[in-house]
Amino acid sequence: MSTRKDRLKKLVKVQEQLKALHETRHATFLAAASAAETEAKELVGHFDQAGSLSALFPDLYHRRIAQAVVRQEANLASAKQEASLIAAATARTNMVERAYKDVRNRDERERSDRERLDLIAQKRNEEQ
Repeated sequence: MSTRKDRLKKLVKVQEQLKALHETRHATFLAAASAAETEAKELVGHFDQAGSLSALFPDLYHRRIAQAVVRQEANLASAKQEASLIAAATARTNMVERAYKDVRNRDERERSDRERLDLIAQKRNEEQ
């Protein structure tokens, strides 16, 4: 059976991986939102240029611009949700890390106490 210390150590590792996953997803959503914003700006910029196909297909341009804006908003909303998940994962990770450190320190104190008691017992045996 694994000790509480070992279980907490594994849980800290899992919590850190979960936090990293949420951070990665957050960054991905922000990058996608930025790409959608760039696409919308480029389409708006091309819309007013001379020789652009926007005069022939204005509905297509408007639809693509609207889709890019919708994608940007959706990705920003997802990024905001991931940011809240990051905060929750950080709190859980910190809580588990504190518990792990407490258990590790307690185990270390108990081990050093046992070592001192063993030394005292050895000295008593030597004196007798």
